[in-house]
This record gives sequence, C-alpha cells and structure tokens, in this order.
Amino acid sequence: MSRFRELEPKSFSDYHVEAPIRLHLAAKIAFPDGSIGASSLRKERDAGRLTTEIIANKEYTTLAAIERMRELCRVKAKEPALSGGRKAANPTGSSGATQAGTSKITEGELAQDAAEMTLARLRIACKATSRKNTPRRGNGTVIPIK
Repeated sequence: MSRFRELEPKSFSDYHVEAPIRLHLAAKIAFPDGSIGASSLRKERDAGRLTTEIIANKEYTTLAAIERMRELCRVKAKEPALSGGRKAANPTGSSGATQAGTSKITEGELAQDAAEMTLARLRIACKATSRKNTPRRGNGTVIPIK
C-alpha cells in the first residue's frame, strides 16, 4: 500500500487557488500528463521559484503558487537577428553610410577580441627555440648506461 492515501485528483477548477494541497496531488492536478511530480516541485522550491508550507511535517503548496512558479520559469522569446526596427534606430546619412558613433559592439565581440589579444601575447611569449630551417645534426654516439 502506498504511503499516500491515493486520491484521484479532481479537475483544476474544483480547487480553490489558495487551498493548501500536498505536493504529489498538486503535481497531478497542475500537470495532468504526469511530466512533473512531487520531487520536481521540491527542486523548484529549492531553487526559490515555488512557495510551500510545512504543516504537521507534511509539505503543501497552492495552485496559485504553482502558477507563479510557471511564470518565473517561462522562457522569454529571443529577438529576431534582423528586424526592420534596427534601420530606424540606426539612421544613415545621404551617402547611405552609418553616422559616426552609431556602431554597437556586443559582449560576444568584446570577449572574442580579448581572447584574440591573449592568444597573440602567448604566441609572442612562446616562440620556438629553433627555426624551422635549422639543419639537423647527424646521429651522435650513444653510450649505454650500465
């Protein structure tokens, strides 16, 4: 027998949004496909995205708290790489060239430039000790160690 009294969850609308519900039952109600369980809700609690209550050594949450958690977990859409709004924000003169001072450098470009400068310094500091066109010497005499 399960340690939890097995209750079939009612529909989402049958619960008051602020009513405390045990984690395993709240997971079944809020995620009826079974993709999220009580352990996943505990991980979200530990990450600070889900509010829970412990009453008589039992952990509860509310459907409203799960909704707030979902809002915090929502992934924001990325802006398109090229958009028409960029042209208006970056005016051009009559020649079609961009005006002075309007170029933007992204953080990625700055990081790449810094990495290339570091690499150039390392190449200078670690020059080869012999040139590529140095002639090789003939085989020397090898004296075995006894």
